Amino acid sequence: MKRQILILLVSLTAVTSFAQSSKRVSQFNLENKVAIQGYDPVAYFKLSKAVKGKKEITASNEGVQYYFSSQVNKDLFLKSPSSYEPQYGGWCAYAMGATGEKVDINPETFKIVDTKLYLFYNAFFNNTLKSWNKDEMNLKKKADMSWKKFSN
Repeated sequence: MKRQILILLVSLTAVTSFAQSSKRVSQFNLENKVAIQGYDPVAYFKLSKAVKGKKEITASNEGVQYYFSSQVNKDLFLKSPSSYEPQYGGWCAYAMGATGEKVDINPETFKIVDTKLYLFYNAFFNNTLKSWNKDEMNLKKKADMSWKKFSN
C-alpha cells in the first residue's frame, strides 16, 4: 500500500511538473523551440553584447531551450538559469509595459537592469529601447504586472 501511494505521488508530481513546464514554454518567445532567436543569454552579461549561440551547445531550463557560444557560458547558465533568462519570456519589455502585449524582439537590442536581461523590438525606425529609457521605472512596473497575467 505504501508503495502504491509513493508511486501515485511521484506520478502526480511528474504530471504537475510537465503541465507547468508546458505552460511556461507556451508563454515564451521561441523560434523553432529556441529562446532569444538562438542568441547566448550569458554573453549579454559577460560581454555586454549579443552573441549568436551554437546549435551544438544547448541547454534547457524548464522546457525552454537556449544556445550558447561556449561551453563555459552553458555551464554558467546551468548553475543559475534564472540569473540569465530574459524577462517577460523574451518578449519586448517596452510593449509589455506600454500595452501589455507580446511583441517580438531584435535580440541585439537589449538592456541589463538590476542584473536582469530586457529585450526590445527594433525595426523600421522603431527602437523601443529608446522609449523604454524615457520612462523605465513606470514601464517596468506595468510590464511586471502584465507579465503576471501571462505567467499565472
